[in-house]
Amino acid sequence: MNASARSLKAISTQPFVAAAIYAGLLILLLFVAISSLSDFIDQRNELASSSAMLAQLEGRTARAGGALGETMPAGSAYLEGATVTVAGATLLQRVAGSVTKFGGNVLSTQLDVPNTPAKAGFISMVASCEIEQQQLQQVLYDLEAGMPFLFIDQLVVQTILDGANTGEGPGKLRVLLGVSGQWRGAK
Repeated sequence: MNASARSLKAISTQPFVAAAIYAGLLILLLFVAISSLSDFIDQRNELASSSAMLAQLEGRTARAGGALGETMPAGSAYLEGATVTVAGATLLQRVAGSVTKFGGNVLSTQLDVPNTPAKAGFISMVASCEIEQQQLQQVLYDLEAGMPFLFIDQLVVQTILDGANTGEGPGKLRVLLGVSGQWRGAK
C-alpha cells in the first residue's frame, strides 16, 4: 500500500481527522468570503467618495466639510461681461457692494485695463474707502471667497485722525484697496 492510499484510509476510518479537515476548509472558505466582501465594501465606499468629490469639483453640491448652511459660492469664476468695459463695471460693482454691505463708504474708484501680454485677461481696479477696523476683515474675506474669483493686489490702511474718535476704538480706517479679477473675453 502506498502513502496516499494509507492517508486516505486513515481519513476515512477516523472521523475526527475528517471533521477537522472539513472544519479547516470551512473556516478558510469563510475567511475568503469575508475578505472578498470587505474589499467590495471598501471599493464601494471609495467610489462613493470619489463621486462626491467629482460632484463638488464640478460645482453641483455643497462642500461636505463646511459649516451648516455653508455652500460653495454660486456663479462664474470669471468676471462676466460682453466687453472689457462691462466686465470692469462688474468688478467695480462687486467691490463697492462688498464695502457698503459691511458698513463702509466708497470714496473713489479707478479701473485699470492693462494692455501688457503678461496681464492679458485680468482687469484691475483701485478703490479708496472708509470702513471700521472690524469690518475690514469681513470685506477682504467676502471679496476673496466669493464668486467671481477676485484677488487683493494692494492693501494700504491708514487711521483717520479726527475729532470723532473718542478713544474707545480705532474708529474708521481709510483703505486703499487694489483688486483684480480675470475676464475670459468676449464669447
